[in-house]
Amino acid sequence: MELRFLDSLEEIPATTWNALAGIDHPFTRHEFLAALERHGCAGPEFGWRPHHAVLYRDGEALAAAPFYLKSNSYGELVFDHAWADAYRRHGLDYYPKLVNAVPYTPATGPRLLLAAGADRSVAEALVHGIIEACERHGISGAHWLFPRPEAMALFTGAGLIPRLGCQFHWNNPGYRDFEDFLDTFSAAKRKKVNRERRRVRDQRVEIEVVRGDRADESQWAQMDAFYRRTFDDKYGVPTLNLGFFLEVAERMGEQALLVFARHEGRTVAGALNFMSGDTLYGRHWGTTGDYHSLHFEVCYYQGIEYCIRAGLRSFEPGAQGEYKVSRGFVPTATWSAHWIRDPAFRAAIERHTRQEQAYVEAYMAEMNASAPYKNII
Repeated sequence: MELRFLDSLEEIPATTWNALAGIDHPFTRHEFLAALERHGCAGPEFGWRPHHAVLYRDGEALAAAPFYLKSNSYGELVFDHAWADAYRRHGLDYYPKLVNAVPYTPATGPRLLLAAGADRSVAEALVHGIIEACERHGISGAHWLFPRPEAMALFTGAGLIPRLGCQFHWNNPGYRDFEDFLDTFSAAKRKKVNRERRRVRDQRVEIEVVRGDRADESQWAQMDAFYRRTFDDKYGVPTLNLGFFLEVAERMGEQALLVFARHEGRTVAGALNFMSGDTLYGRHWGTTGDYHSLHFEVCYYQGIEYCIRAGLRSFEPGAQGEYKVSRGFVPTATWSAHWIRDPAFRAAIERHTRQEQAYVEAYMAEMNASAPYKNII
């Protein structure tokens, strides 16, 4: 088997990549990742230099993984700034590092993309090939961010350090409608949600939900403007752009969902979601005004209603946000896996992640105890 690294996803046909990745999970599709590169969203300017790994045998692609050589830790959402600072204080280079992730997307998904019928040995060969390449070129580490939990046994078996994180996800056991969902809440928590939704209506705000392939260019331009405004308001860097959004709409718009809020004929807020066959992923939002409870309606309640209508089993609204718990989202484990080349730092980081895991587990138990459900789930 031969491991090759690609400086652009354009170097591999979309059909070949998607035969490994599938097209159900939106963020590992060739269309999504290639659009990030084509429109300058993922590249050296932002510290995301494409370095995708593809494993071949006799010219046939057996496995792949979206990798990037990172010159910073921006847009990863698995925070290792303390690790980088420790390297700096010891006169060592933490960057560049090799990261297996979807840029700016803290969503759990496939990270080892395998051909149909490929067995565990192929995945192991890919992981070991990555480690050998890092050793050979003096890369400080290789990091797999937000893999599916079932991949963690393979990573730890290869000597990687597991790291536990926490997000807040909503689960759908088969609710009939939003009221059926709220019936599982305690009376006080149910009253709070109903009050928030009523406040949106009382402000004469109207909601429109439109699938990405049915939205016109002006709606995507509006979403782009909301996205940029959020970063401007928070002094951040808006790495995505209208060209990226329009290409995604054209090539995989059926997996995007836009939620708009209008007030007195003006569009005043919007949220962008993506979806697989069973999960909705909340990604970006923005607003031009200050409307009571509108963020909760546009980003959470409308997403929950859509999941119930479409029969989706879960809703991942993004990273962080303890305020999501009172609205029906529960603490959910997320994972990352880390190979560290320097033996002393590997031992120190492993001690750190073990201690950190105990804290995260306690935090998740505390958050779960404050869930709004009559019977804690």
